[in-house]
This record gives sequence, structure tokens and C-alpha cells, in this order.
Amino acid sequence: MGTDDSVAEIPGTVGRPYRVALVAFPGIRAFDVSVITEVWGQDRTDRGAPAFDLRRTASDTATPVPMRGGLALLPDRTLGWLDRADLIVIPGLDDHLTPAPAPVLDALRRAHTRGTTLAALCGGAFTLAQAGLLDGRRAITHWNLIDEFRAHHPQVTVVPDALFIEDDNIWTAAGTAAGIDLCLHLVRTAHGAEAAATIARSMVTAPFRTGTQAQFIERPTPHADRDADTLADVREHALRHLHQPLTVADLAAHAGMSARSFARHFAAETGTTPVRWLLDQRIAAAQKLLERTDLPMPEVARRAGFGSEVTMRQHFASRLATSPRAYRAAFTTASDTGGSSPIAR
Repeated sequence: MGTDDSVAEIPGTVGRPYRVALVAFPGIRAFDVSVITEVWGQDRTDRGAPAFDLRRTASDTATPVPMRGGLALLPDRTLGWLDRADLIVIPGLDDHLTPAPAPVLDALRRAHTRGTTLAALCGGAFTLAQAGLLDGRRAITHWNLIDEFRAHHPQVTVVPDALFIEDDNIWTAAGTAAGIDLCLHLVRTAHGAEAAATIARSMVTAPFRTGTQAQFIERPTPHADRDADTLADVREHALRHLHQPLTVADLAAHAGMSARSFARHFAAETGTTPVRWLLDQRIAAAQKLLERTDLPMPEVARRAGFGSEVTMRQHFASRLATSPRAYRAAFTTASDTGGSSPIAR
């Protein structure tokens, strides 16, 4: 494998793999490295997934980057390769106060100036904050690190009740599993819901958790475990009947609860409200129909449960910052050319 790190203007992704750079330096978490590698480092093109080019970048490609547990990561590109990347991902840290090397911080600043998408998992937000890239912006990290993050970086607006958020093309995520959620969301944003679902199936993980869910959920007592099983059945029922005009009262009746009790238990179990969860599922269903079929818009809206094309268009605008027609056109173009979506953030 070569190590050509010459700087070149970033071309469009059409006709070539989507380039992802994993930024490595001593202290990065092995778990996050594994997640990044699992999402973008596996060839799943035979299952219809996009082609990715994942590179492990560091200041020095000759020196393995040590990680906890006796592991080490061998970089295959220097930081100069970040100039070519479509997406740059920073793993979390075993010690979140680990100072990143100055060349890493400089490279991240240059990448953001170029408009490259940056994403940090868990304590990786501390690295972005060290670079000054989160000043005046919203960010999130692991719930147990929020107070310390605020103390060290008071110029950053911390959003505590989220799994992942974006501000000015910079993504940050909460701890551990939320890093998987963010990585799959970035695939979904750039390549479509079907691509993200294909990767999620391969990883045997949930394909769709929105960033707006709470990251810390009070786990139930044995009594509430029974309710959790009931709510899982309700969610399955809702997914089978998305085309119907379901309401919270309908779902509560299926669970055998009052609407108020159902909403309270649902939020405790999932970290979101029944209304928001149902809307997320409808949007995801519409995305798949727009990617997979050439059904007319009114039929897509009906099958996804929006009732009308106007309602679907309103929700796409508010949640995805695009329209259903633009979404279909973008991902049809990407599918035809083998590239990534032109509406990718």
C-alpha cells in the first residue's frame, strides 16, 4: 500500500470511493477505532453498500499508535491525506484530557476551513475543542464528561440531551453506542437510508436512532422491565402499521395503558416521545421508498403514513433540510453514478 500524501484539490465523489480519514494519535480509544473501521473499513459492495476508502492517518506512518490493552494502530497515511478526505473522524480518548499533537490540531483546522465534514466520537469532542473548532458552536460528549467539558471549554454550548448533533459541518456524539449511531447517520446522510441499513444489518445493530434522543436513560426496575417488553411489542405493531393514521392514544390502547402512562414509560425506555419516534420511523420509511421505488409522491406519503404529500414535504424540510423530490433525485443520481449524494452535509 502506497503512502502518496501529495495535496490535490478534492474532486467530487462520483466515480470513486468515498474517502474517510481516521485521525490517530496516542490515547485514542480502541473501541471507537473498531467502530469506525467496522462502518467504513469493510467491503460490502456485493450487498449494495457504497465503496469506501478508509485511511488511518497520523503525523508519522512509521510509528504504531499505542492504545490501551496492549493494542497498537499502524497508520497508512500521514496527515496530508486529510486534504483528500470527504469525511474526517476523530476517535474518543481513554483519557479525555489527552492533548492532541499540534500537527493534528493544525490539520483539523485546515480541514474545516476547506469545508470537510468533521466528526468526533465521545471524548473526541475534547480534541475538536482543543483545536478551537467548537468555540461558539453546539457540541455533545459522554454524559459523564459534560461538567468537565464545560469547565475546560466554557466557550462551547453543550447540548446534554442528545446522542449526536451537528453545527457548521462538525458532528459530535455522546458515549460508546452513540458513536455507532453517529457513524450510521453519516452514512445515511451521504449515501441514503438503504446504505446505512445494509451496514447496520451487517453489524447486527439498530439502523436508525436519531440524534435527538436522550443519551442517558434511567433503566427500569424489574416491574418496568415488563413494561419494556410491552413497549417493544407496541413499536413492532407501529412499524407494521405505519401506513395507518396512528396516534399516541392508539399505541397506548395497544399497550393497555393510559395515554399519559404510556408516554411516560415510552420516554423512559427509548429516550424520546412516542410522537417523535413515530415521525422518525415515517421519515425513515419514506426515505427507503424514495430510494428503492419510483412510486409517485402521494403513494410514498400514504405508505409512510404521512397522509398527504404536503405533510411529508413539510417534515422532510424540517428534519432533513430537503424535499422528498430532491432526496429522490439526489440518491437516484448517486446510485446511477456510484458516488455519494450531492446533498450530503
